[in-house]
Amino acid sequence: MRVAVITFPGSNCDYDCYKAVNDVLGEEAYFVWHRETELEDPDLVILPGGFSYGDYLRAGAIARFSPVMDPVIRFARDGGAVLGICNGFQILCEAGLLPGALMRNRDLKFLGRDARVRVERTDTAFTRHYAPGQRLTLPIAHGEGNYQADRETLERLEAEGRVVFRYVDANGDPTEAGNPNGSANNIAGIINAEGNVLGLMPHPERVVEGILGGSDGLPLFRSLQEHLGGTGAGAGTAAGGAGEAAR
Repeated sequence: MRVAVITFPGSNCDYDCYKAVNDVLGEEAYFVWHRETELEDPDLVILPGGFSYGDYLRAGAIARFSPVMDPVIRFARDGGAVLGICNGFQILCEAGLLPGALMRNRDLKFLGRDARVRVERTDTAFTRHYAPGQRLTLPIAHGEGNYQADRETLERLEAEGRVVFRYVDANGDPTEAGNPNGSANNIAGIINAEGNVLGLMPHPERVVEGILGGSDGLPLFRSLQEHLGGTGAGAGTAAGGAGEAAR
């Protein structure tokens, strides 16, 4: 499995994604600089977290116009798997590959902590290794993670089951107390209608090994590995371990 990790000026989670794929899954990851116009035949494209172009104008607004985004958009529209994490989610929305927008957090403060997240769907290429309703602990690190869309779009996302991850409280309920940033409907991650593009604000790549404090993000990468026919032929180092299943 070949995974292209797109690197923009200001990306700071690109190496985390690289390590998750290369060292944990045992697959092949490689970096693609934002000025490139070819993706080098990947099976998966990851847009990582960070602060591309310093988040000037608004998060993801300039990165959307990087030369590399033309082949990324073509790849996605041809059915290729694309994962956008944090700043990557913001870029996907700016590029029109996902609906809605990420706005300033409700309290207008940067958030860097763990968040409780519930898996809403397990029939996607990104979540087949999770259990229905499974509750995860995933890190968040963003100032503009407040997902918003017009009412019609929100209703369509819910009706079509395109909300894949949702913020919840300690009881596993999507309450205001469990919503760290004010996102509409407690949305933490959504998928496109075709099911090949996922964006989420929490960072699964930061929790793929126990030594990192947890492995609740690992099943997402394992799901993609299985879906894309990865062999794990490299020197993978971690296995198993997921979050608390819903009761």
